Amino acid sequence: MGSQAKTELIIEAGRTEKQYWKDLWSYRELFYFLAWRDILVRYKQTTIGIAWALIQPFLTMIVFTVVFGQLAKLPSQGVPYPILVFAAMLPWQFFANSLSGCSNSLISNANLISKVYFPRLIVPASAVIVSFVDFMIAGMILLALMIWYNFVPSWRILTLPMFIAIAFAAAMGGGLWLAALNVKYRDFRYVVPFIVQFGLYISPVGFSSSIVPQQWRLLYSLNPMVSVIDGFRWAILGNTKLYLPGFTLSLALVTILITSGIWYFRKTERNFADVI
Repeated sequence: MGSQAKTELIIEAGRTEKQYWKDLWSYRELFYFLAWRDILVRYKQTTIGIAWALIQPFLTMIVFTVVFGQLAKLPSQGVPYPILVFAAMLPWQFFANSLSGCSNSLISNANLISKVYFPRLIVPASAVIVSFVDFMIAGMILLALMIWYNFVPSWRILTLPMFIAIAFAAAMGGGLWLAALNVKYRDFRYVVPFIVQFGLYISPVGFSSSIVPQQWRLLYSLNPMVSVIDGFRWAILGNTKLYLPGFTLSLALVTILITSGIWYFRKTERNFADVI
């Protein structure tokens, strides 16, 4: 009897760059599944369900409005202080939730990663999508505030998708770095909450960045979220000024962040299954 030839198919993470990006599209259904699964788990296992995505930013807005608007009497640029705060809360909460979700995304999907091949970039990307769902839900509070205060946005609201895209790139870039680093250095799961909390204090969420002295504005814009928040306020409030030098610097930093994040993630990706 003649021996029957056997064919082996070896699938590994070290694919060519061209094939990898084609695989991202081929595995799009897995991306949908992971995102939808996390959305269901996020809201089904909570007592108040989807309302949590509304309560958390709403309570934070109230605290910031009382502390910065009522007690500190900081300027509100001619708009109701709750709207000033919440226009910044939206991008910040999206960014912060994305960092937290991405940093743990690979660890929480360790069984899947260690068993089958797929572009690992799908995992942190799905975590960002889950945070974006929270962002969309929380946007209903902003809409309600505008109705309550009879606030009508100007034509600038049409530019909001551009600033959403910049926030998305910043969240994805930072999330990729933290996701990859958390696989190799598990201590990062303790560092991320500190980064998020510290970032909230140094970002203009509870106040307008216009109170920062002019000579420090460019240095302050080294925080990429400063110009993202300013961009949201510029688009939503309509009567604020966009600090163009800082916005240009922030846009360059976000570009570097997302580019380097993808590069580092791809560089370390082939070892995830062994380390995780």
